[in-house]
Amino acid sequence: MRDMRARTPAVITRVEEDRALVITWRDGHVSRYDWDDLRRSCPCALCAGELDTPGSMHAGVILTAAQTFLESIEQVGSYAIRLQWEDGHNTGIYTFDGLREGCPCCAESE
Repeated sequence: MRDMRARTPAVITRVEEDRALVITWRDGHVSRYDWDDLRRSCPCALCAGELDTPGSMHAGVILTAAQTFLESIEQVGSYAIRLQWEDGHNTGIYTFDGLREGCPCCAESE
């Protein structure tokens, strides 16, 4: 059975000066997510696409400053967060499992 502490945040911090979202997980690991990368990986149907319809966040898209400025973070139940972007977009639900699996420092070490 997997350690649920690894998938549960202890602290979630919006760091404006670094344009980063920092999550300290209950197991002590710290993940740092760049705002541009988070917006590009938005999991909503509009951004990521669905079925045979490509999303609006394909690799070639140039993002505006408003699209990548994280205004606020809202917890969704006990399993995810919703990010509010300056351009008004807020439909992406980022699950804690998905964030931990996509931790940039873990991807760099592979």
